[in-house]
Amino acid sequence: MRVKSPRRQRHNKTLALSKGYKRSHATRYKLAKEAVLHAGQYAFAGRRLKKRDLRRTWIVRIKAALENMDFKYSRFISALNKSKIGLDRKILAELATNDTDLFRKVVKSSGLK
Repeated sequence: MRVKSPRRQRHNKTLALSKGYKRSHATRYKLAKEAVLHAGQYAFAGRRLKKRDLRRTWIVRIKAALENMDFKYSRFISALNKSKIGLDRKILAELATNDTDLFRKVVKSSGLK
């Protein structure tokens, strides 16, 4: 029975991960290893950036809905915290875009005048 070397298995694993990369980054182990490492770093950072971008989008949507009602975002968030309404920005943005009547009720119950 033939024993497969661990080195070959490791190389094949890395080359499989680099499939689809341009030029010799997909076929040569040394270049593929570097490309896979960098891709992993970019993916890790990208997952954090995605969360940051989503939060920014939610804030913009809430802000736009509040401008129609002549309220400021910062005062609204402060009023929500004081009145102990535990809705996060994701839910508030969803209400602001899809259910404006309920969003207006939330704004009124926050204590803003």
